[in-house]
Amino acid sequence: MLPRWDRRLLSACSIIATALAISFSSSASAQTMEQRAHTAADASRAKTSDSDTLQQNYVTPGLAGQQISTVDNSHTFTPNIACQKTATMLEVLVQPSGTGDLGRVTIARDTDLDGTVDTTSNLPGPVSGICANGVVSCQPGSWNGCSFYRWDVDAAKALKLTSVDMPKLAGCYCINNSCGTNLAWGNMASVLRDLGGGMIGALTTADPRYGVAEAVIDGPAVRYVGAQSTACSSDPALPQTAYRSNPTAISGDAAAAAASNSVFQMVLASSAAVGKAQEIRSCTIERQVTVASATYDDIVSASGSLLGVSSCGNGCRLYRIGGTGNCNDPPATFTLQFTASKPHRIVSARIVDLQTADWLQARVNGTPVASAGKRPWLTNALPAGDCGVGDNYSAYPNYDFTGVLKQGSASVDARIRATGSHKSGYLEIEVQVDTSCETSEQLINLCAGYASDANCHLLSENVDGVDTFRNGVGTGLTPLPQTRLFGNDVCTVSLSRDFFLRTRQYRCEVDTGSMPEPDLSRGAYIINHSTETLLADRTRQSDGSYATSTRTFSLPDRGSVPACEPVCKTRAPKANNDAAIDGVVGAKQNVPTGYDTFFHACTSDNQCPAGPGEEIISACGCLDDFPEAVVMMQTVRLAGADLVCTGSVQ
Repeated sequence: MLPRWDRRLLSACSIIATALAISFSSSASAQTMEQRAHTAADASRAKTSDSDTLQQNYVTPGLAGQQISTVDNSHTFTPNIACQKTATMLEVLVQPSGTGDLGRVTIARDTDLDGTVDTTSNLPGPVSGICANGVVSCQPGSWNGCSFYRWDVDAAKALKLTSVDMPKLAGCYCINNSCGTNLAWGNMASVLRDLGGGMIGALTTADPRYGVAEAVIDGPAVRYVGAQSTACSSDPALPQTAYRSNPTAISGDAAAAAASNSVFQMVLASSAAVGKAQEIRSCTIERQVTVASATYDDIVSASGSLLGVSSCGNGCRLYRIGGTGNCNDPPATFTLQFTASKPHRIVSARIVDLQTADWLQARVNGTPVASAGKRPWLTNALPAGDCGVGDNYSAYPNYDFTGVLKQGSASVDARIRATGSHKSGYLEIEVQVDTSCETSEQLINLCAGYASDANCHLLSENVDGVDTFRNGVGTGLTPLPQTRLFGNDVCTVSLSRDFFLRTRQYRCEVDTGSMPEPDLSRGAYIINHSTETLLADRTRQSDGSYATSTRTFSLPDRGSVPACEPVCKTRAPKANNDAAIDGVVGAKQNVPTGYDTFFHACTSDNQCPAGPGEEIISACGCLDDFPEAVVMMQTVRLAGADLVCTGSVQ
């Protein structure tokens, strides 16, 4: 892996330079094909075997405008893949103080890459800790009164430090005497790499045109060789970097590029591509919502003998029916007919009050349900008892006939038997209805036929303005639930649903039989009947018959390759000076020192190239530390799962 600040090096330009460098002299023609292949592979491996070799032979000279030699060193050329280049794009010089802090940090920059240093500045305070993207400044020699700063770039493309909270910094560690002795001087190379890497990261993020060709550490200074290697443009807002903030635009731009690409159009116009006629068919899946309001008269109406109608609240009416009767005649009957136009909106229908001078009977659809008088009168026959006695009687049956009325209609009778001056009586009926707004919804799916057709494939989909599918590829976008208002000024309803409108396009094959499928039987025969030393074949003759043949063959010696790349594992002591929000890690541990673990690729003579102060743990070989890595990752995962944020002390 390249260091974090050098990962921009493998650009398209450097790959082109590598390709141009693969050329061989004419003397190779005297060799066999296999010998030439081995020679080319060995020469290429010698110049591109690892990231350091690739950087030294191609990337650095390519960006710096220096000579590059071919793989066999027979030719040299000078590439021009950078618009501007400089020997020193950024130089950082540090001076540790007696407290272990970096007492002085000087930054020199060549902003226009003309080979001349334009600006020189010093950090305003000591550096007590270094982060991947910033620095920490504390009281010298301690981890108290710390301030946290992130590397940023201002409008003039100048480096600056922005004060932030520590969680916005990454990979912080302490370097002053509060964490150990001589940490900055003893680890100067890594300190410079991390400090300069944060600056380079901020600069290249703000202006992606610039790349770093090389980082050189010279004592307490680090120098970066840079070049403008991405698009010869004076505007740092390159269209090539727009996909980082809008990755879904790639599919649309790819379709536009394909439409103007001659190779793509050639394939598109080939017989294999045009053998199947296709049509683009559009359809929708729409959620239709209907909002309806209703007045009382829209729900239920009444006709017949009415003494009066009054309101008993919102959506409630009180009906009174009755009159006079005569003991010498059959009971007088007064009928009120109810008709329900919207039965589902009826809340209740009840006979609530009976008042009479002698006898009064209430009937629903001809069936006696309640009465008022000397004694109960719940038959259609005459009541048993005196008539015309002049007494007043009342009853409050609260009889519910909602179920009858919801069937569509109901008739209520008031039967009265009386005489003399006391001849009248009445009953009251209370009917309540629901006059609120009513919604009904249904999904109108006009895409069901295309979705179930094996010859149709989804091309694009837009859900409430969000493209979820484009050019046959999902965009990864999912629309949030929508809330919309339906109805009018009188009746308005707010509904929240996952979607209201899906607009789709399907690409459907309408002529699947115009071109025969390719005959793969010959290839299947060769695969099924051949061995490592025998090649079998079957060909079709002009008369339609098949002829089979076999012949011997052998593959060239592919040589032997090692089972793995030999590596060794080492470790070196280090101070536990990593820093977090709660302080320096070493201050929370019983032993404030630990180890850094390293893996090295072994040399050609199977020796471990251990660095200074490193102790070899595992000698050169095929090492497999996967179980250890799994345990470490699982430990971190479970530790993170135990961290619970609460609003109170637990």
